[in-house]
Amino acid sequence: MIEIPEEFARQLIDREGDPGRAWLASLPGLVDDVLQRWRCTPTGLIGGKVGIVVAVQRDDGTPAVLKISFTHAGNRYEARAFATWAGRGAVQLYERDDAKFAMLLEQGERQTLDDLGDADHATAVLGRLARRLAVEAPPNLPLLSNDADEWDQTLCENSKTPGHPLSQRALGAAVATIRDLGRNQPSTMVHGDLHFGNVVRAQREPWLVIDPKGFVGDLAFDAVTVLHCSLDSLRRADDLRSELHRRLAIFADAAEIDRERAVRWTQARAAMSACRGRAVDDADWEAQFREQTAELLA
Repeated sequence: MIEIPEEFARQLIDREGDPGRAWLASLPGLVDDVLQRWRCTPTGLIGGKVGIVVAVQRDDGTPAVLKISFTHAGNRYEARAFATWAGRGAVQLYERDDAKFAMLLEQGERQTLDDLGDADHATAVLGRLARRLAVEAPPNLPLLSNDADEWDQTLCENSKTPGHPLSQRALGAAVATIRDLGRNQPSTMVHGDLHFGNVVRAQREPWLVIDPKGFVGDLAFDAVTVLHCSLDSLRRADDLRSELHRRLAIFADAAEIDRERAVRWTQARAAMSACRGRAVDDADWEAQFREQTAELLA
């Protein structure tokens, strides 16, 4: 029986409360059940944030990863995304139990794009992967277009709030983007959280993605995550506006999408993030960076 890491358990309970505590109590039994069913032997605990990730060996000797996630809406479509890609640009899905939020996946290496130390190269890799992942979405995945009315309302309400950190210009630009691009989006499956840490080295291909959300919509929606990577280098930029545009251009060209579309979605998503307020675990400069991004790209 696996031992649940104390830090993982504490963070989950802090975030999810009693449902998280109940899920943790059931987790060792869940792990044992799927290990037996899928004929795997654990070889080490990798960790995880919203779920437990265990390195295993299948009965044919193949290394793999067992992932069991907390039953959260954000994880509901992960297995379907992997199944749709069938190993094209993403780790392969070997087994799944959707009721238990459990998956047996191809094992990548510990290195991610974060470890390259070359933000431009990593951004280009991210863009090429985004293009490969942009396939016709299967039915019954969440449509980003369904959120457009809520985004519009949130931005408009914040524009009337005295002392809001964003200017009327930035909020107006975001509203215009949602109205122009948000309600009528392509039927393309997008990753939804495509940052450097979610791309791992692998044997079968040089790089493969992990942890998809499985949304349906505009590929340019994922462009903002490029700016969540290598934030320290962006903070050191002499001309942040130019550097934001340059990074987004690298991603857009590699992903074969319109540069201006990538800029507009990034500005809108940064503005929406600012409207949601500063998260408890945000460093001040991270929140300020999102606000700066919304202003500079407006």
